[in-house]
Amino acid sequence: MPPRSPEPAGRVAPVPALRNDGPVKHGIHFISGLPRAGSTLLAAILRQNPRIHAGMTSPVGALFGALLREMSQANEGAVFIDDDQRAAVLRATFDAYYHRIHAEKLVIDTNRVWCARLPALATLFPDAKVIACVRDVPWVMDSIERLVRRNRFEPSGIFKFDTAGTVYSRVEALGGGLGLVGFAWNALREACFGEHADRVMLLTYETLTTAPAHALAAVYDFLGEPPFAHDFERISYDEAREFDARLGTPGLHDVAPAVRAQPRRSVLPPDLFARFEPDSFWRDPARTPAGLRIV
Repeated sequence: MPPRSPEPAGRVAPVPALRNDGPVKHGIHFISGLPRAGSTLLAAILRQNPRIHAGMTSPVGALFGALLREMSQANEGAVFIDDDQRAAVLRATFDAYYHRIHAEKLVIDTNRVWCARLPALATLFPDAKVIACVRDVPWVMDSIERLVRRNRFEPSGIFKFDTAGTVYSRVEALGGGLGLVGFAWNALREACFGEHADRVMLLTYETLTTAPAHALAAVYDFLGEPPFAHDFERISYDEAREFDARLGTPGLHDVAPAVRAQPRRSVLPPDLFARFEPDSFWRDPARTPAGLRIV
């Protein structure tokens, strides 16, 4: 077989379309966005639909990143791997993880990293879309701090089990570029202002909890799926207890049995709350790209 012609400098060789006959052959979409913004609640609602598989954050995102690194030039063996093979390996990771899923199910995988992986996802799954769950950033911080205080005798893995922190150091860590909230916020902006923004829909926590029927109708319309009559008074999701316990943060993925908005007073000091108020950019039409779908 003759060697492949090298690509001219500055060009990226196109990756051919992959076969779609594995466990995700009936489609795959993604839930991403900010933490504590309703992603687990949304998955718990969607899984009422027998045609859909959804759940809390899966390990596929971490596997995806690890494989990308091991197939990069950081590994001397990468000289034997081209982009076609990389794409095939990454696609096979989804198929391998979801091989037990019923053949007729639509897969919706949840991970905050997906907002930062849209170029790769667009190649692997040309029809895939991302529902990015968002919530006013001060209330995201408040929700995490509230969990820390609820689990007052158990240090959280979110903060590397450090017991010496204060609300200020915790929020500072969360908001850093690699912090739980900061990374997700940066990835969200990358998705919203990038070349694949047409694949993204922002679903606000406020809409999901106050008008769930409207929120789910918008989700199905965005995904191009037939609507389903969900029961918002009987929500069940109990698969995260061991995960949360190992993280030292019981309740992190708890879902209430009925969809309800729960107004409350913030536990954050006023200066901390005010610091993050400008970060909810989706609330300002002047700061959001034209055409971005926000529900």
